[in-house]
Amino acid sequence: MHLRQKLQIREISRRTGLSRNTVTKHLASDTIEPRFATSERPSKLDPFAGKLADWLKSQAGKSRKQRLTLKQPHADLVALGFTGSYGRVAAFARGWRDDCQRE
Repeated sequence: MHLRQKLQIREISRRTGLSRNTVTKHLASDTIEPRFATSERPSKLDPFAGKLADWLKSQAGKSRKQRLTLKQPHADLVALGFTGSYGRVAAFARGWRDDCQRE
């Protein structure tokens, strides 16, 4: 932004939400964008992913009205010892559906 659009550091700071010191540091080091190292962490859902995928596969064959909501599999997983949230189960289901649609 500084080189291409000729924006001042203060304006870049406003647009990106980064501090002026951070913008100046990146301009001085000639980096294109900050890169943060993130380690791969296992999810709480990993031990139960197979069971949940099997349940989703069995529900996929049913009509929309006959399918159950994701609240029931979340409750079943909690009974098996899952300590994660409903949001994790819903996110897994969304990803699983997207993968199935791509295939």
